[in-house]
Amino acid sequence: MESTAPRPLADKLRPRQLSDVAGQPHLLSESGILTRLVETRTLGSLVFWGPPGTGKTTVARLLADATDLQFVQISAIFSGVAELKKVFEQARARRASGQGTLLFVDEIHRFNRAQQDSFLPVMEDGTITLIGATTENPSFELNAALLSRARVLTFRRLDEEAIGQLLQRAEALEGRELPLDEDARAALIAMADGDGRAALTLAEEIWRAARPAERLDTAALSETVQRRAPIYAKGQEGHYNLISALHKCVRGSDPDAALYYLARMLDAGEDRLFIARRVVRMAVEDIGMADPQALVVANAAKDAYDFLGSPEGELAIAQAVVYMATAPKSDAIYKAYGEATRLAKAHGSVMPPKVILNAPTGMMKEQGYGSGYRYDHDEPEAFSGQNYWPEDIGRRKLYDPVDRGFERDIGKRLQYWAKLRRDREREE
Repeated sequence: MESTAPRPLADKLRPRQLSDVAGQPHLLSESGILTRLVETRTLGSLVFWGPPGTGKTTVARLLADATDLQFVQISAIFSGVAELKKVFEQARARRASGQGTLLFVDEIHRFNRAQQDSFLPVMEDGTITLIGATTENPSFELNAALLSRARVLTFRRLDEEAIGQLLQRAEALEGRELPLDEDARAALIAMADGDGRAALTLAEEIWRAARPAERLDTAALSETVQRRAPIYAKGQEGHYNLISALHKCVRGSDPDAALYYLARMLDAGEDRLFIARRVVRMAVEDIGMADPQALVVANAAKDAYDFLGSPEGELAIAQAVVYMATAPKSDAIYKAYGEATRLAKAHGSVMPPKVILNAPTGMMKEQGYGSGYRYDHDEPEAFSGQNYWPEDIGRRKLYDPVDRGFERDIGKRLQYWAKLRRDREREE
């Protein structure tokens, strides 16, 4: 008997073919990569990376239909090793009967390293075609072994035009317009913040709450759905403007202004982990060795939010922002790494001096590998002063610590070692 339970608008509007999916033309246009893969009917394993409500689950379902694969969906939040084994066994049985399986794993980054590794054998032998969905950067959250066997495809946050198209489809399905004036409609699109599912949920709320013949303006809309539109400019410009403002306030050692911009971003619904990751970047880019503890604090705040969630975890991010803003500043590591990278690209084939290379074979020993190496712990002051740079390059100075914070002490050490080196060279 067919269910008569009401279906959410987002479910009723779920696309029935790939060409109906909104907002992802780089993947699904005539020349898009997924369109090409469907034409060849050889998907391979994939990772869908993108914000919520951008169509990752829908596209996975449609790909299974288009390639005649059995669609199986699990969530890493609720699934463990036992369920994975069961899913793999069922896929093997299906394969034995000639039916392939597309396994869609939502929130795949939630699986630990061992659980992620369990996918490798069934991916390699073709038991499953894996599509993993994640809102987090796969480079940081997924095993290298799994990533090497899957292609990462990025789903973009839906732009205003795509959200507008969804609302028009909803109005056509419902046979009525949203009771909004022009500004309120724009505010509704902004409230969705690139999330198609959120846009349709808001539309449902409005239709339920609006009185007959009522037409809502922006203020009435916010009151009706109890949500204020993020004060973000078109095309996510405000998103980048505010995170840039937050970063520059931290760099400029103004904790009060930094907290203000942080609060604005949180109030506008910004992804908390996006902010936390940017704070980690501040720790290494603008503080560095002036306060090495800054990186520990930034990472701890990210982990605390991931553990506590909102709103409790937001305080950890605020604490980290104040710590960064009040810490001594140095971009010495940032500059040194950049210069080292340029030098490595220019002289990438130059061999290190033989004195610091091991000699695991007799032939290498005869060629002078390791000959003359001085073990620093056996030298006065535990410092030999020997040259570690390739002869073709010569000694270079890349790291120049500032005279602030912990780097002041590092600078003194480097100056002391430089003096010892000069003294040893004169003695030789």
